[in-house]
Amino acid sequence: MTAPALDLHDSDASQVLRRVFGYDEFREGQGEIIEHVVAGGDALVLMPTGGGKSLCYQIPALVRRGTGVVVSPLIALMQDQVDALRALGVRADFLNSSLDYDQQRVVEATFRAGELDLLYLAPERLRLESTQKLLDGGDIALFAIDEAHCVSQWGHDFRPDYLALSALHERWPDVPRIALTATATPATHQEIAGRLRLEDARHFVASFDRPNIQYRITPKTEPRRQLLELLRTEHAGDAGIVYCLSRSSVEKIAEFLVANGIPALPYHAGLDAGTRAANQARFLREDGVVIVATIAFGMGIDKPDVRFVAHLDLPKSVEGYYQETGRAGRDGLPSTAWLAYGLQDVVQLRKLVETPGGRSGPVGREEHDGDDAHRRRQGRHLDSMLALCETVECRRVQLLAYFGQEGKPCGNCDTCLTPPESWDGTIAAQKVLSAVYRLDRERRQRFGAGHVIDILMGKKTPKVIQFDHDGLTVFGVGADLSANEWRGVVRQLLARGLLAVEPDHGTLALTDGSASVLRREREVPMRREPERTPKAKLAKAAKAAAAELPEEAAPVFEKLRAWRAASAKEQGVPPYVVFHDKTLREIATVRPSSLEELSTVNGVGENKLAKYGQQILDTLAE
Repeated sequence: MTAPALDLHDSDASQVLRRVFGYDEFREGQGEIIEHVVAGGDALVLMPTGGGKSLCYQIPALVRRGTGVVVSPLIALMQDQVDALRALGVRADFLNSSLDYDQQRVVEATFRAGELDLLYLAPERLRLESTQKLLDGGDIALFAIDEAHCVSQWGHDFRPDYLALSALHERWPDVPRIALTATATPATHQEIAGRLRLEDARHFVASFDRPNIQYRITPKTEPRRQLLELLRTEHAGDAGIVYCLSRSSVEKIAEFLVANGIPALPYHAGLDAGTRAANQARFLREDGVVIVATIAFGMGIDKPDVRFVAHLDLPKSVEGYYQETGRAGRDGLPSTAWLAYGLQDVVQLRKLVETPGGRSGPVGREEHDGDDAHRRRQGRHLDSMLALCETVECRRVQLLAYFGQEGKPCGNCDTCLTPPESWDGTIAAQKVLSAVYRLDRERRQRFGAGHVIDILMGKKTPKVIQFDHDGLTVFGVGADLSANEWRGVVRQLLARGLLAVEPDHGTLALTDGSASVLRREREVPMRREPERTPKAKLAKAAKAAAAELPEEAAPVFEKLRAWRAASAKEQGVPPYVVFHDKTLREIATVRPSSLEELSTVNGVGENKLAKYGQQILDTLAE
């Protein structure tokens, strides 16, 4: 089950980088981290998705004596991670529930014999005494804890089994540990360090900026049509992920895309395990497949050529948003993070935040306090997400600030490319708040946003007439704005906490901050979206990947992709395991005529040169 061993005896980290992975130099920060871990030091690494985190433990595992043990949260992805390493000539394997008894025994024997460079384990398996005894019987080079934010109890991907990983240092005190994550605020950073007992480790914090991703948040009008337009005009034939909050939405959007000629597959926890695995495998192993999913999909996804991530519902936190959008453009090529955002998103999530934890029957004081603390934390997460949506400043600057880092206006997000206008919405805000006040205080009634807007616009709907709301003093005072503009006003008031959503019925209510607006003690500047976003300007960066390729190299690149697809299918591995698009682009541009020339291309290591080199030269010769 293992690949033939590369002779790396007496190699240093730079030699391993070139010979195994095919790269001439480390990315920023990698070399220092690797040197520290090779020397036996513990490390906590915060580095963005696509920043090269995996090399930070893979290379030390190859340089140090013994086997690197990698804790990975999803067994469904271990096979592809191991396939990718084997394609490089690395002796890698995994132990998880997908193996039968005989397969498991073979892996265990290989580990004991010292014939594995890397062994992948799920955190729940590492907790088993049998697994710990197995590791006692071998030689461990290091422990790598991937997706370390899973240890954060209030994070968006909390995994209880990660809490037990703090015991690694007690049982194996001389084995270095490296914990890695792509998502951590300063508070989460400290929580990871404390829970994994890595306070004394060396901490490496890279920039969270992903300059190749274009962040775009657009008003939600007709989300299906908007999504289809994005895919057809900017990402035709591209692989991508579409996130929805509910399972029902996932199914409906996938069906809609398929009906419109786009190869799309659903993924959510309600599907049986076989269907989920098959859909994930197709997404990873075929070009141009779109996966429509809940947040149950994505952690650890290693597909480098995801060209877009689209959200049809508002994420609950900036951490979740960043983690999900980070699955785009892992290869460093231009990609799009697109979010459709509207009033109903704000109402729905405000309701969720304000609704108690769902317990029935009496709730003890301790549980009640815990619920309150959790809701407050969720409220802060949502406030930050809404602030990102409503900002008139650079999205990237605000995103980096959330993670405690500074940035400059990027010129590659919607607010930089098509700056929104800011207008004085104080009077409009007073009209909305006055309507809510009069319904609540004068009539002892509460209604949702749609009915409040009808009253302001002077619409005599059956509901308005039924409740005699055409007699209110605020009836018709808002005829100067359209229904869409009023929805924007209500949305921004909710986003800033100047309006609240009553959790049981979703009706509007005043907050402590409402009074200062009604008394004219506070101004309310608001964001006005451009009437029409210039698509050509926004799409320019998304299409830049194709433009980077010289015109004469484009057909060569497509020929190489076809060869790669056939080779990957024959081996039963994803195409990126053979070569990344970035490597094929360089080959198509350089057009090497010998194995020696091919060996200088980034991403072509010794093992891949020996395995695929002549096939590539033959393909180029055609």
